[in-house]
Amino acid sequence: MCDNIPCKPPDNVPPKWLRLRNFVRALRFPTRWLIIECIGEGKKSTKEIYDYLIKTGEKLTKSGLYYHLSELKNAGIIEVAEYIEEGGGAPEKVWKLKTKKIVIDLLETRRQMIK
Repeated sequence: MCDNIPCKPPDNVPPKWLRLRNFVRALRFPTRWLIIECIGEGKKSTKEIYDYLIKTGEKLTKSGLYYHLSELKNAGIIEVAEYIEEGGGAPEKVWKLKTKKIVIDLLETRRQMIK
């Protein structure tokens, strides 16, 4: 589809298309769906998420987990709920879902989106 040319949207693409694209990019990996499932309606620390993924059979490094968490955060799907201070190291992040439902209104107009 985008052989040998960069895939980029046209300049006049509606903002809702860009938001949808960000969600789709963030959700294209099964590991990220498992992270969402793990967090669920509550909050989970990075360590709890890592342990959950390993228990479900995911082959993942800690740096790989941080990458997936970062992509979900950048898409607005998860956010840091709080930090846990333990020992003398860096505080551990506790995550929660920021977006629990994605709705696409195909009839939404630009004027409605600006309001």
